[in-house]
Amino acid sequence: MRSSLLLEDRAIPVTDFGAGPKAGLKKNRKISYIARTSAKPAKYAQLLFRLVAHFQPRTIFDLGTSLGITSSYLAMANKQARVYTFEGCPSIAAEAKENFEKLGIPHVQQVIGNLDDTLSKQLQKVEQLDFVFFDGNHRYEPTMRYFEACLSKHHEHSVFVIDDLYWSAEMKRAWQEIRQHPQVCQTVDLFYIGLVFFRKTQPKERFTLLY
Repeated sequence: MRSSLLLEDRAIPVTDFGAGPKAGLKKNRKISYIARTSAKPAKYAQLLFRLVAHFQPRTIFDLGTSLGITSSYLAMANKQARVYTFEGCPSIAAEAKENFEKLGIPHVQQVIGNLDDTLSKQLQKVEQLDFVFFDGNHRYEPTMRYFEACLSKHHEHSVFVIDDLYWSAEMKRAWQEIRQHPQVCQTVDLFYIGLVFFRKTQPKERFTLLY
């Protein structure tokens, strides 16, 4: 699927809600460009697959669908899970839906719209969060707001994964604050992504690993 999207020359209208000076503006972009710039590299997508396969979370939030590549890794690692994937741009969400259908993944539920509005509403509909991948906005304030919101439904065995830790000064600041959060017990810094755990039965620890 990734290889196919990288060769797709078709353009679609895109609305940005994340970081950057053009946030909120619409412009046409080729599918190949979106796949090249937004899809998680296979190395890290495969790590997410292994994390889900190991911990077997039942309720997964994917904050940032894009074309659905990462969402597919998450969903295929546990076919019994309920996977909710959030995308702000309707045209990109439509492409992701087609990709889920091509891959035969029926247990992904798309939540379309600005994450500032959709996240809180969806949180009210779930009992708890077992796994969350944060890749919806690369600014400090929204990242921390989404993190705090998801904390309201976390439990001791939840796993939160933060994307693009050092993408910007704001993301670096957010990551450092998350590591020091009083409810966070263990973190693993893999440079591109960070793993967050809440196991109170284990000592508080911070790891930095070359991956």
